[in-house]
Amino acid sequence: MSTVNKIITISVTALLAISIWLWSSYQQALDNNLNIDSEVVEYSIKSGSSLSAVIYDLANKNIIKQPRFLLWYARVHGLANKMKTGDYRLTADLSTKQFLDNIFSGKVIQYSFTIIEGWSFKQLIAELNKHPQIKHTIEDLSPQDIMLKLGLDGHYEGQFLPDTYYFPKNLTDTEFLKRAYQSMQTALKQEWENRAVGLIYKTPYEALIMASIVEKETGQASERKQISGVFLRRLEKRMRLQTDPTVIYGMGDKYKGNIRKRDLLRDTPYNTYRRPGLPPTPIALPGRKAIHAALHPADGDALYFVSRGDGSHVFSATLKEHNKAVIKYQLKGRVRSFSSYKHKK
Repeated sequence: MSTVNKIITISVTALLAISIWLWSSYQQALDNNLNIDSEVVEYSIKSGSSLSAVIYDLANKNIIKQPRFLLWYARVHGLANKMKTGDYRLTADLSTKQFLDNIFSGKVIQYSFTIIEGWSFKQLIAELNKHPQIKHTIEDLSPQDIMLKLGLDGHYEGQFLPDTYYFPKNLTDTEFLKRAYQSMQTALKQEWENRAVGLIYKTPYEALIMASIVEKETGQASERKQISGVFLRRLEKRMRLQTDPTVIYGMGDKYKGNIRKRDLLRDTPYNTYRRPGLPPTPIALPGRKAIHAALHPADGDALYFVSRGDGSHVFSATLKEHNKAVIKYQLKGRVRSFSSYKHKK
């Protein structure tokens, strides 16, 4: 073999060896797991950050190795300018390639907030204002002004669906509320379209009002439809609903934990002891199950119910039966005039 051929052979062999080494190192750089000591580390990529700055920052922290190979991977695949800002969760079982894929696809940490069934709108806003990952823009606004800022018509109460919502860091409170509002509209529309036949509601909004009352009156989930049935039968018979939660809502900040006789006599748009029919708006945020119950009431003849004190109720068809239940469960067997109790559920 000539000297030239030997040189060529050695050069090709060396290039091949170098190529194999580079490829192996490249694959190893991608396959290596992140070097994380704790179970989970949160890493934030700020707006305006470059991919190289992020890669070398992680390399300096000894979380990843061989940063040049990682930048090469991004450039070869046309991903160098597709990094998404946000908070990312780093774990010891996450490979470097998986991490890169996460920041290119925007798989950021999702935070959560749960709207509780039966909250008032004011409670919702108060709790939302405490969430550290929400960007707050409505802290000093009244409920009416919040609705205006959201671009929504109508009363604020009852319009946001109780559920657990997931979102990235710095979602604005207005974006969150718009999502919860749309979820309520979707749920209410679906339930309305599948409602039981023969109901007296004229609009889905009336059903939403009833659902809010059912939500506040229900102590045990199994009784939702029974409670709905009682209230609908009372409406059909033109009886007043006479439900305490509506009175409490009408009292606003004046409610201190007890309803007195003068509260039942005080006329407000929400006092269903004084006014017939449904109150003008919902009194709380009803969950989907309460909406379903309002649109699928249980059959029966009960027109009254009274609490047993354990979250369940005794349902009665007549005032006489109801008064007996009041004596047993509310008065604990003590006989008193029924004048203060005859209107109780």
